[in-house]
Amino acid sequence: MDCRFTTELGTVTVNEDVLLKVAGYSALECYGIVGMAAKRTTDGLVQLMGRENLGRGVRIRPATDSVNVDLFIIVEYGISISAVAATIIDTVKYKIEHLTGIKVDKVNVSVEDIRV
Repeated sequence: MDCRFTTELGTVTVNEDVLLKVAGYSALECYGIVGMAAKRTTDGLVQLMGRENLGRGVRIRPATDSVNVDLFIIVEYGISISAVAATIIDTVKYKIEHLTGIKVDKVNVSVEDIRV
């Protein structure tokens, strides 16, 4: 799914991989997050993804004139999950809108695991 928007100079197309990487790196910048998670559909195990596989912990869903972002994260033990989630939501929304120019409607954060 490529996102397109028009400016006074022409049409801009942003590839889905760019949105995945911007969302993933923005989430990893936040304090309290250990990494992105990817569920294996066969047995339901949660895997910690490295920086090279950030797209597996992020899902981009198109809306009418914006996108919805789903993040699957692993948080650090002893950190307020609600504070981490609020920070991630604000950071990811700001970075995607600022860097790509695409409006973000919702950012959903799913905490998949807690690491000590």
